[in-house]
Amino acid sequence: MNFLAHILLSGEREGVIMGNYVGDFVKGRLTETKTANWNPEYVLGLKLHRFIDSFTDSHEEVREAKHLAARSLGKLAGIVTDIYFDYFLAKHFADYHSDPLFVYAHATYSTIEKNEYLIPEEMIPMVRAMIRQDWLTGYATFEGIDTTFQRLSRRVAYLEPIQSAGQDLRANEAFYYEKFLLFFPDLQAGSAQFLADNAA
Repeated sequence: MNFLAHILLSGEREGVIMGNYVGDFVKGRLTETKTANWNPEYVLGLKLHRFIDSFTDSHEEVREAKHLAARSLGKLAGIVTDIYFDYFLAKHFADYHSDPLFVYAHATYSTIEKNEYLIPEEMIPMVRAMIRQDWLTGYATFEGIDTTFQRLSRRVAYLEPIQSAGQDLRANEAFYYEKFLLFFPDLQAGSAQFLADNAA
């Protein structure tokens, strides 16, 4: 899953939100020795991020979505599927949260800015661009998704083909949305259970 889903699945605790948000930028095993002086809720958020990634990768509906995406996008299918699912989450955000997406996104940006000290240094330029360009709200439209893919395509050479992923989403939107609807409630339930079982 992409940023919006990771943040939403964190609940309301800022430490958990921040750990889940930065999860891709914290490498290595989260041993007791390594995390001894870290905020326990931040560590829980990091662990939740890894749970979400593992749960997503192993889910049958996600595998079927990736299989279709791979026909046109090959090894990039996993990345684009994560973003497709954030598109559906953003587009139908009222089904998943009481706040409008714009309000939720900007409250999230405030939380991130307040806790910038928890963000790995190499991630900070991306975070500031995300807030400045309002990525989370942008996920709700095809135009915003196209911008996301264009941005990714410029990062490294192997991602260049991803700029065409919006075409696949447009052509197969109904199929991907069906997979999202079958998958996301399972992820919500699994994430909530993980937080309950591993509460700091």
